[in-house]
Amino acid sequence: MEEVLDAYKRPYDSRRPLICFDERPKQLIAEVREPLRVTQGRASRYDYEYRRNGVANLFMMFEPLAGKRHIKVTERRTKKDWAECIKELSDELYPEAEIIVLVMDNLNIHTKASLYEAFEPAEARRLADRLEIHYTPKHGSWLNMAEIEISVMSRQCFKARMGAVFQMEHQAKAWEKHRNITAIKVDWQFTTEDARIRLKRLYPSIN
Repeated sequence: MEEVLDAYKRPYDSRRPLICFDERPKQLIAEVREPLRVTQGRASRYDYEYRRNGVANLFMMFEPLAGKRHIKVTERRTKKDWAECIKELSDELYPEAEIIVLVMDNLNIHTKASLYEAFEPAEARRLADRLEIHYTPKHGSWLNMAEIEISVMSRQCFKARMGAVFQMEHQAKAWEKHRNITAIKVDWQFTTEDARIRLKRLYPSIN
């Protein structure tokens, strides 16, 4: 926990961008009847019946100090999907960075070993060497600022039913564009000093 909080205290450095990484599944639900749209004096109405179209996955890559985020929608959440996100993060989004400081939880796909399952050893090593990984503790995913972004997006963007991956991707990209244009950041206030006081019960007792 303290390792993550100390990383959050670092000043902005374009050579070592801090990226918070998280993902969220989204059930795809299609309408079986055309909804009745909004009319004067009457809200939109939807039939309670729906059709399940499986589940899609959303990866969130959020740079809180710059107010930038990148969203990638995939059909699955596998080690290869995660590795492809890291390659995109490294080679397309932050090609000039010396090191990418990555904050994420301990999900089994979030390891450098996943890079070796997706790419040839030399390529996997190249990508792995560009990462400085800080894991949030078990039951401490609230420390990951990408969770905040996903929560905001879910409330603002994903209330309506979506029956296909392309619909989800279209909505997510529109939200991402607006959010990046306005450069909305997170003003993180919780520090290591706060943790030692407010979460004292989590620290080992030394007699």
